[in-house]
Amino acid sequence: MDGDTLYSIGELAQRTGLTVKTIRFYSDHGIVAPADRTRARYRRYAPDAVARLAFVRTLRELGLGLDIIRRVVDQELTLSEVAAEHAAALDVQISTLRLRRAVLTAAAQREPTPEEMELMHQLATLSEVERRRLIDDFLDTVFEGPHGGAYYVAARRTMTPELPDSPTDEQVRAWVELAELSLDTDFRASVRRLAKNHVSDLPDGARPRPDMVAIARDVVGEAVACGISPASPQADPVVAELTARCALAYGRPDDAELHRWLLHRLEAASDPRWDRYFQLLARINGWPAPGDLNPLIGWSVAALRMRGDR
Repeated sequence: MDGDTLYSIGELAQRTGLTVKTIRFYSDHGIVAPADRTRARYRRYAPDAVARLAFVRTLRELGLGLDIIRRVVDQELTLSEVAAEHAAALDVQISTLRLRRAVLTAAAQREPTPEEMELMHQLATLSEVERRRLIDDFLDTVFEGPHGGAYYVAARRTMTPELPDSPTDEQVRAWVELAELSLDTDFRASVRRLAKNHVSDLPDGARPRPDMVAIARDVVGEAVACGISPASPQADPVVAELTARCALAYGRPDDAELHRWLLHRLEAASDPRWDRYFQLLARINGWPAPGDLNPLIGWSVAALRMRGDR
């Protein structure tokens, strides 16, 4: 066939791999118009219809609607403009689908009630402004009061999740769990007590300093890793170093009163949800996973209790 030959709709179907019905549908919608008709009114198409239909099929497989396709092939819109707009729309759809998948995956692991499922969905689909408002409300409750100063500012900064624009499924699941945790009134009260305890232990105008949890982590970590029992004699020097370090840090004598004070503070800090919050926070923010402090605190509490006022 030379360049002046026209194709019947059946011949065009053979060359393009499309069905006659599909080509007729595109033709009826003005996407590929016949170049001529026979006396019997059968459609005939120019050779360039083959390339045009191949292009149309590509655009359809990419998800473009018929009206947009017609305007592209008629050069009413540039392909780059349409591609950019459609890619942006797909980004939104992909983000929505990832959020849905993350919620469903989390639900499959937790067997939530219908009410919990609804809450998980709501938390996963919050806007950035809504997420910020939720966390600000949590941190405002935890760090309210005029006496925290630099400590409160630093603590808020280290406790603020920043979900990226294109989060992974794991980050979305972590955000949902962290958000649920931040709404827990009992957890809020627990963190509030920790913050108030730390601030009350700081002299007026003092710069933030390591609290006893950080000191316990540094002192007892090796003992816990080595499997030393808090009741064993091998634990005695570890406890002695722990109380001595805390006495030095807080400017207090290393006596029975300090031991009772330290025990009270560590008991207040022995909430596994605290560890969980920072594990989730690290996952959301892309930080290195923090160590599990609860075993270290538990060891310190047990060791101090067993020694009483000695």
